[in-house]
Amino acid sequence: MLRNRRTFSSGVQSLTQNKGLADGVSLLLSLATVVKRSPCVDVLTRIGHSIAPNPLNSTPEEAASKEPTPMSERINTESSSQNAQYQPTTPIVAKPAVTLPPPPHNANLTPSSVPSSRMSRLFQYSSLAVGVSLGAVSESLKRSVSFDAESNSSSSLVLSPSNIERIVARLSRMRGAALKLGQMLSIQDSNMLPKEFEHILMRVQNAANYMPDGQLMKVMNAELGPEWQQDRFITFDTTPFAAASIGQVHYATIRPPTSSAAQSSNQSDQPPLAVAVKIQYPGVATSIESDISYLRSLTLMTSILPRGMYLDNTLRVAKMELSWECDYIREAESMRRMRTLVAGMRGVNVPQVIDSLSTEKVITSEFVQGVPIGSIDDIGARMLKLCLEQLFTFRFMQTDPNWSNFLYNKESDTIQLLDFGAAREFPETFTKPYLKLLKAASTRDRAGSIKYSEELGFLTGLESETMINAHLNSLFLLASPFDPARKGTPFNFSNQNITSSVRADIPVMLRERLTPPPDESYSLHRSLSGSFLLCSRIGARVDCASLFAEYAARV
Repeated sequence: MLRNRRTFSSGVQSLTQNKGLADGVSLLLSLATVVKRSPCVDVLTRIGHSIAPNPLNSTPEEAASKEPTPMSERINTESSSQNAQYQPTTPIVAKPAVTLPPPPHNANLTPSSVPSSRMSRLFQYSSLAVGVSLGAVSESLKRSVSFDAESNSSSSLVLSPSNIERIVARLSRMRGAALKLGQMLSIQDSNMLPKEFEHILMRVQNAANYMPDGQLMKVMNAELGPEWQQDRFITFDTTPFAAASIGQVHYATIRPPTSSAAQSSNQSDQPPLAVAVKIQYPGVATSIESDISYLRSLTLMTSILPRGMYLDNTLRVAKMELSWECDYIREAESMRRMRTLVAGMRGVNVPQVIDSLSTEKVITSEFVQGVPIGSIDDIGARMLKLCLEQLFTFRFMQTDPNWSNFLYNKESDTIQLLDFGAAREFPETFTKPYLKLLKAASTRDRAGSIKYSEELGFLTGLESETMINAHLNSLFLLASPFDPARKGTPFNFSNQNITSSVRADIPVMLRERLTPPPDESYSLHRSLSGSFLLCSRIGARVDCASLFAEYAARV
């Protein structure tokens, strides 16, 4: 994903959370997106749609009696005091269910094979680089003989209309690192990125490509055995209902897993259980290092991002997060852990993992119904509360802000949390001073804000007065919803005008900044900005100050 003077963008939500962010823009830059809905952010609803509804048409077949080996017996179960608290919950016991949820449908998906070997991926990136270079030469020649003032403007030769088409087509096919980087950059304020680059982000993230049947069968045969359709499922729709940067999600039905005490009962009397099966694209996990290297070269070739966005730091964090998202064992453990953590919260749920049908490349979980949370206009406060609780209480957060990863079930008044590939912990050494920073900023405490900005690494202490003033001005504006003086008064996100004020400081910060922000801020601000943007999108009125007061009282 290339862009005028900025960087190649690969993600198209896992991700996000999300999961995007201000590569090198300190707290202000990352938080700047919090207050404004960028066109790039709409793209997030396309990415990481991990376990939500879409199409199916499989023929039911009786599942064999063969009992699959549970994931806990097959896969990495390293013991640690922390993991011990989040052991898999007891198997789902069949309930006298009513009817299965209807198969989800998505008519916008297109089959396209994923280059799976390192050589095939190198070929794709190399040919893209050659094609873009030739396209730039062609555009230059065209402009030299054109009398059209617009075509002779200073707009990018690299990001010409023909090159944009080349980039979109190639990156949509590559998935993986290309889409992840774009996801990270797509959270930025739209005014920071060239319009052509925004267009690439939008197009790539909206591209709904999925593995054709041949590739799908090869992956599933390797993970669940050659007879997986007959032995493991009653029905399985080979057309996914969602496709993202790392994998695609299918609807299926199975016989409900039972406890050993219930195994003697007649399973045929138990109704089928609807599940979502997330399958990882082949080659994505093993090509992270090389993909990031290719993307860096392409990005430098086009000089898309300004110096202040710290390309190398963004790529390093993207590589780390991508490796997490490709680790389905880690994701399954994160789902179980978060399911336990939110069990006491009203109206919040995480689907249960089906261990016997989950491996390093496949995650199967309960199928949950709902509508993307962006279409609900009365739960902004609950989403903001969830964000603060994850950061300051759990210190464990689902960091992909893709709105499709949060479904709302109106009947049960429950928010379903999906896609935990980018879930991560935050050390108390980060969350405690970060809470102090937000508290200081909410009261416009200049000395405290500088102190904690330096402690966290957003500032070095050597910045110019111009940079410090721009940093503090943006920080105070962005923390204004938490101002204790506003306690009891709902903050109207649909009527806020913070973004235009913050935008004026961005050029100064890009020019004057001396250091990239701490690594934790990338995923944190992606999640925090996602919560604010959601509230803005649905026009929520939230008493943010009262919500924040509970946490501010801890420091």
